[in-house]
Amino acid sequence: MFKTIGILAHVDAGKTTFSEQLLFHTHSIKEMGRVDHQTAHLDLHIIEQQRGITVFAEQATFMYEDTLYTIIDTPGHTDFSAEMERSLLALDAAILLIDGASGIQGHTLTIWNLLRQYEIPTFIFVNKMDQIAANEQFILADIHRQLTGNAQSFTVFEDAVERFAALNDETMEAYFSEAFDDQQWYDCMSKSFMASDYFPISFGAALKNEGITEFLQVLSQLLRPVFPQQEQLQAIIYKIRHDEQQQKIAFIKILQGKITVRDKIMVDGELFKVTQLRKYNGRKYLEQQQAFAGETIGVIGLKNSKVGMSIGKSYPYEAQLIPTMRSKIVHAASIHAKEIVAYCRLLEAEDPALEIEWVESLQEIHVKIMGKIQLEVLTQIIDERFGEKIHFEIPTIIYKETIADRVIGYGHFEPLKHYSEVHLCLEAAERGSGIEVVNECHANDMQMGYQSLALQTAAWKTHKSLLTGSALTDVKITLLTGRAHAMHTDGGDFIEATKRAIRQGLEQATIVLLEPFYAFTMSANIEYIGRMMTDIQKLSGVMHAPVTKGEYVEISGRVPVTNFQDYPSEFASYTSGRGSLQVRVDGYDVCHNTAEVVEVLGYKKDADATYTSNSVFLNKGKGYTVAWQDAKATMHCTTEHSL
Repeated sequence: MFKTIGILAHVDAGKTTFSEQLLFHTHSIKEMGRVDHQTAHLDLHIIEQQRGITVFAEQATFMYEDTLYTIIDTPGHTDFSAEMERSLLALDAAILLIDGASGIQGHTLTIWNLLRQYEIPTFIFVNKMDQIAANEQFILADIHRQLTGNAQSFTVFEDAVERFAALNDETMEAYFSEAFDDQQWYDCMSKSFMASDYFPISFGAALKNEGITEFLQVLSQLLRPVFPQQEQLQAIIYKIRHDEQQQKIAFIKILQGKITVRDKIMVDGELFKVTQLRKYNGRKYLEQQQAFAGETIGVIGLKNSKVGMSIGKSYPYEAQLIPTMRSKIVHAASIHAKEIVAYCRLLEAEDPALEIEWVESLQEIHVKIMGKIQLEVLTQIIDERFGEKIHFEIPTIIYKETIADRVIGYGHFEPLKHYSEVHLCLEAAERGSGIEVVNECHANDMQMGYQSLALQTAAWKTHKSLLTGSALTDVKITLLTGRAHAMHTDGGDFIEATKRAIRQGLEQATIVLLEPFYAFTMSANIEYIGRMMTDIQKLSGVMHAPVTKGEYVEISGRVPVTNFQDYPSEFASYTSGRGSLQVRVDGYDVCHNTAEVVEVLGYKKDADATYTSNSVFLNKGKGYTVAWQDAKATMHCTTEHSL
């Protein structure tokens, strides 16, 4: 039996210490490591040891009651949230740690919401209960208020059964009729736990070895994943790393079947031969000839593999936590820029959220980031791994654009010996929905292969909009009709026609600039209430009514990221460090200073040769351009849809 668990929490909740205790209790390690002593077994990198934070999601194994567990210790700092999210692809269950003294933090809510989106069974461990400020009843109430009412303490079995039974009428009836024995109650609780209908809570203090044994006992009873062993191989890639020889290691979670050395595996439409299987335990690994359903294993040989790719059945994956800032890499003139780009591509394979962009016209390298600490870490990584000294410019905000109305866009691409035409409907969608693609094109109008190509192109997340050249988002795009030529149409023609149709539609639409927002909660002595409220107004934020708690006042709301980046240090200064400020990224919304941003960024839509609004037609063997304003009247197809 194989089980994979992940340890997740906000920063400084004690994740790594908790992980060390699990390894020590199960005799996987001989002595406990400590973060503050730079001896933690899962802080493998010098960067982590120096900074005292987890940067990379590393894994180890331990045996408990005839089950081989893989434990993944994930980063708690928000700058490395993307690394944490990728780990979720491998998990059978998540262990969510909450600091018993400080309670639920903003990042705790972010993690909780992610776990619900990924439908991962979640066990809550309230840590640091040895501290004076820790209060079990307060934490329970906070969990019920902010997370879920289906989370119940599992300290004493009999009490846990009573609380669990109260969650619904069926179990309550079984409880009062005494119809279940202990094992039947465990079976019932396990079923609810695996369905994410029940969330057990344990209390303890990892540093003092309190609550660890009890936690393991309950976890082993409730966590019961099912993995078909005899079926065809299905797996998902959850992590990419490179070894010292720069060989790519694809870490996969096997969902069913098995994988064997020398197997030929189809990844992204291409066959690759498995040359090695590695079972990692910290920085060490053992080679295996086979790996089975339920296991996590490092695979050598899958050269084009990327995080989120599936083997066998397709599992849709789209990261939810995305960067809100970008920065430019600055390097010595003696180093060729393409050399730095190559190094960055390796890092991007390991962390796809970086989305490295090489701007050919400017000879610049841009990278997307979660925060300023991540830049410091990237600088050190590039120095240590590749021996190159670089630094980053001050990060800038990543803006996005959407539309406020409904338009029909037309694109035609017909240079000599090419032909394609696409008609699309673009309409505003819900905030945070991204790009939604719908097909209403009749099979008689276009072959299904061409329809698929147009739809795939429409779904790209890199379409530039018109105000600032930022990525288009929160738009529903419907393929209405189109046309190909029996002799002259090439597959790439529909990429061109679709891009032009989107751009032509945007020319007609009302464009809305979006910027990232933080959700914040700040608490300080009531004497600061005036300053706090005034600051939020100055920062273009919105807030809920203040809540008074004794001598303290709590204010929550939303504020643009661009205005709030330096505010935490200002808040700490005027409250003399006695206030509390929690922030988390809360999606995108209408930009508070659109005109200013548009002027500063200075995007010239008509000068962007890569994304043009114009169409290309053919006359007497020569292609000619038709401006977007005249495109509709020149199209070969007719669109019956009206606005």
